[in-house]
This record gives sequence, structure tokens and C-alpha cells, in this order.
Amino acid sequence: MNITLLTFFRRGIRNGSRFVPMRAAALSLCALLLSGCGYNAMQGGDETVKAAWAEVLNQYQRRADLIPNLVKTVEGFAQQERDVLVQVTEARARVGSVQATPETLNDPASFQKFQDAQGQLSGALSRLMVVVEKYPDLKSNQNFRDLQAQLEGTENRITVARNRFIEATREYNTLLRTFPNNLTAMLFGYDVKPTFTVQNEAEISKPPEVNFGTQG
Repeated sequence: MNITLLTFFRRGIRNGSRFVPMRAAALSLCALLLSGCGYNAMQGGDETVKAAWAEVLNQYQRRADLIPNLVKTVEGFAQQERDVLVQVTEARARVGSVQATPETLNDPASFQKFQDAQGQLSGALSRLMVVVEKYPDLKSNQNFRDLQAQLEGTENRITVARNRFIEATREYNTLLRTFPNNLTAMLFGYDVKPTFTVQNEAEISKPPEVNFGTQG
């Protein structure tokens, strides 16, 4: 590729006025070669992963936004459950302290921190829902029932968004590791992206239990 491009430029220099057309031809050839080496596919895959990640963050934020009202409602019926309520509130605060951005996908340590915080919040919510079982009046409260339905729907959306992200990341990482794409990735500094680990998936893929056995 280098010899071919060098020949084009030398011809353009010798012919003066023909330099611009020869340069255009060289750039076109370069684009064609990069496409054949997976460069364009990497760009598309990177954007797909970023879009999937943005949806994951969107759904996790939706869950975080529900928690203050959820805690307030439970507190109104079960003030004695302070420990569990504090655990949920603190877990939400830890989630909020993690600055998850597109750059997080290029930093395995930051990604792991995000996973851990979300996993802790999922666990705290699960414990809260177990406690709720002891309070029939709370379970029958309309405001709580509405929050329950919203939380359940959000957890389902989180699962879908996370699975789409996992699949997009798998396809992108496979692209980078196959030949000759791995050479292009090395040349342009593309690295595989972190994804939810098996251990983490076992912990957080199951939504918090929000079915209180009420009759529909």
C-alpha cells in the first residue's frame, strides 16, 4: 500500500498540474484499503456500542429517579425499617457518584466500578422488597402499587438494554480480534471494550422481586 501511494504522489509532483487529481486518486485508494482492513466496520461498531451503552445508562437513571419516591412511600408505612431504607439511599448515592460516560467504555476499572455500584443498588432494592412483605397496608397503597409497576417495567428495560449492549460489545470485540482487522486496530489504537462480566451478570441480571402476590 505504501509503495502504491508513494508512486501516485511522485507522479503528481513531477507533473505539477496533475498533482491534485493524483492526490485524490491516492486518497480514494487509501480509503478503499482501509475499508478492506475493517476500519469502517470498526467505526460503525464503535458507534453501535456507544448507542447501546447510552440506553443502558438511560434505563439505570430511570431506576434511580424512582427510588426517592419509593423510599418516602415505604418510610410512611414502615419507619422502623430504617436500616434497609438507609441502605437503599446510600446505594443510590454511590451510583450517582460514578461518572459513567462514553469514555467509561475505554476504562475497565471505571466500568467495573459502575458495575459494582449498580449491583449494590440492585441488592439493596431486593432487600427492601422483602421487608415490604411484612406490611399489608403498604402493599395495598395505590401510590406504592404505581411505583411497583414502574420499577418492574424499568428493571425489564434494564435487562433488555444491558443484553443489547453485551451483544454489541461482543460483535465489536470479535471484529477487533479477527485477522486482518486486528492489525488495523493495532495501527489506529483501537482496544476491545469491557462488558458485564459473568459474575456480575449472575448478580444483577435478575431484577429485584417486585411481585407482592397481589391479586390482579
